Parts: sequence; structure tokens; C-alpha cells
Amino acid sequence: MAYPSVDTVAFSKPGGEYCVPSRQRPIDLVHLARQTLGDRDLEQEVLSLFLQQAVSVKDKIVEAEPAQRKFLAHGLKGGARGVGAFSVAEAAERVEEDPLDKRKLGRLASRIDEVREFMASINR
Repeated sequence: MAYPSVDTVAFSKPGGEYCVPSRQRPIDLVHLARQTLGDRDLEQEVLSLFLQQAVSVKDKIVEAEPAQRKFLAHGLKGGARGVGAFSVAEAAERVEEDPLDKRKLGRLASRIDEVREFMASINR
């Protein structure tokens, strides 16, 4: 199977690739398009899997022991960076650095909720 050129992917389909990269948005759609080579179906699948991971971590991390919090935050950080959810990745990194800080846990939960809302808005 031939893959599209990276140079033409950004112009082949309308949508998020017209946005400039932005860490202000819950998900950087340009980053996601690059990661998925512009494949819209793959973007949806990857985002869906990430959201499942994020919600699962959000549900578990508050009750987890500090070592488990670090483990959960580390995994979420990697997944978030992969899809362009950089605010979640940064919040997860803060939890990983200081798993006892409840404010950092709250910030992570808020960032996950922002991603969930953003995904709902782009899927309408």
C-alpha cells in the first residue's frame, strides 16, 4: 500500500490541518494529523482510545497509592503527547513529579475533562 506524501497530507482533506499548531487547544489537531498521516478514520480511532485511557486514569488515580499514581501519570503523559493533548501531558507530568499534590491531581482531571468536551464538539 502506498502512503501519501507528508507534504500533501495537510492539503488533501479539510479540517484541523488548516489550524496552526496550538498548545492552547485541548488537542493539537495539526500534530494529530501528522501522527496519523492525515487519515481521518485513524485520527478518530486514536482519539477514542486515548479518551478511554484518560478517563480510566482519571477514575483510578485519586485512590491510587503514590507509586501507582506515578505509573498511571507516566502512561497517560505518553499517550497524551502522541495525540497532541499537550495540556494533559503537562498535567500528568506534574502528577508524576509530585504524586501527593491534590491540586495537581485536580488540574489533571480538569484537563482530561477539557479534552472530552473538545472531542465531543469536533464530533458533532
